[in-house]
Amino acid sequence: MTTIAVAIICKTPAPGTSKTRLSPPLRPEECAEISACFIADLAGTIAGLASDGDAVGCAVYTPLGSETELRRILPEDFALVPQGDGDLGRRLDRGIRDLLALGHAGAILVNSDSPTLPRSILRAAVDALRAGAGAVISPALDGGYTLVGLSEPCSRLFEDIPWSTGTVFRLTLERAREIGLPVAVIDPWYDVDDAGTYGILEDELAGRPPSVARAGWSAQDAPRTRAFVRRRQMVEPA
Repeated sequence: MTTIAVAIICKTPAPGTSKTRLSPPLRPEECAEISACFIADLAGTIAGLASDGDAVGCAVYTPLGSETELRRILPEDFALVPQGDGDLGRRLDRGIRDLLALGHAGAILVNSDSPTLPRSILRAAVDALRAGAGAVISPALDGGYTLVGLSEPCSRLFEDIPWSTGTVFRLTLERAREIGLPVAVIDPWYDVDDAGTYGILEDELAGRPPSVARAGWSAQDAPRTRAFVRRRQMVEPA
């Protein structure tokens, strides 16, 4: 198989467990709603990419038993692959292994917190793996990464990384150099994790590019997220 699996690594949205760092300013039920918007919009971008014929959309999800709820916000042809146990590194490693085991030529895991992630970044990631890169990574504004992909399993890349810190991207590149893994670094993007980055999202949807946008930035359509933000802005006190 010559396709690249492009998978959202996600938790099926539910109040009290989804996007909790966005509360405040959002209420718990709004956090679950916007999480569903993020996943649906990102899935739509991936589905558009998959229409080129060299990529396949997937979700690497948790928890088991939530498949029916998750299916409601994903394209029908997305494959569902359960997440493994352990910290983020173990889950990333397991997700990539499981996707590669399906016969794909490469696997890319995309975080579920970037609803406006440009299709051009995903295209560059797919192209890099198809061109022979061992790994591909898109740095995030907070020092982590927005996506990571591999052409072969590599557990060591994800071991002993201090997840949820501003050093994740830098230390991952250092690890790749240590083990001799060639990495293609593509354009950066941002995650919507808290009130500050929610403000960046509002600005972007209003036509103001985020600081990570490259010259010639073109907005990526995120219709469900846009509708959520507009609806909330209409009811906010002046």
